[in-house]
Amino acid sequence: MAEEQQNVNTIDDLDPFSEGTSSTAEKPISVAELQQALTAKAEEAKGLNDKYLRLAAEFDNYKRLTQRDQRDQIRFGHESLLKELLPVVDNLERAIKASREGGSSDVLIQGVELTLKQLTGALTRFHVTPIETIGKPFDPATHQSVTSVPSEKVPEQHVVDEFQRGYLLHDRILRAAMVSISTGRADS
Repeated sequence: MAEEQQNVNTIDDLDPFSEGTSSTAEKPISVAELQQALTAKAEEAKGLNDKYLRLAAEFDNYKRLTQRDQRDQIRFGHESLLKELLPVVDNLERAIKASREGGSSDVLIQGVELTLKQLTGALTRFHVTPIETIGKPFDPATHQSVTSVPSEKVPEQHVVDEFQRGYLLHDRILRAAMVSISTGRADS
């Protein structure tokens, strides 16, 4: 290589703050300007800290309100169901009072039937439905077999009788039905 093409820069030339090479375009920063910048940054940090503290306080308040609402929901979540059941209790009390005052048994039976109809209507409004059982094939998911009986009319492994009705809440089993199932024809 020719001497003219050689790199004439040295390591000393790369350091802009080295002694003897000060740029005329750069002004040295004064102490007053540095203090002013420091004060501005300190105020900005204080403002951001205050904003953070307010946000943290708002979040704590929100958390407390949500927890209170959740507790209230748990405590009073069944309020509408219970309001539906109170008239049923009233009608049962009236039926008992009427039977004690010497009313006929037909009136008592009619009152209890109407009360049962009112109660099943309230349960239906809350998506509680009875499970159909008699004559249906035995299903261990919805039926609980209590006994097995021979039957000429009902096919084997089908429900003959229902001892306690089962219920669904939406699609979930609330209570399985207690049933007796057929073993088929009796051996003679």
